[in-house]
Amino acid sequence: MKGSIRTGFGALLIALLLGLAPLTATAQDVAPINVNEADAELLAELPGIGPSKATAIIEDREANGPFEGTQDLTRVSGIGEATVANLEDQVSF
Repeated sequence: MKGSIRTGFGALLIALLLGLAPLTATAQDVAPINVNEADAELLAELPGIGPSKATAIIEDREANGPFEGTQDLTRVSGIGEATVANLEDQVSF
């Protein structure tokens, strides 16, 4: 009897966890970060962008005006094509 209760409880727990799995957020579920409005803390959360690159993005945007697309980010020292490719669906302008 105890074994069947444990088995039933285990199955119920697994079903519950599987049912909640779609509620977890993924990178695609999160709204893109607006590069022209975000502060350094928010920019630093982007993949491949840490605190120093986030600061460089803000300095470049203040000196040269807003970014119009992801390719414009390559004008920031330390941000190359690979980083830009990873940011395509995570940033807006």
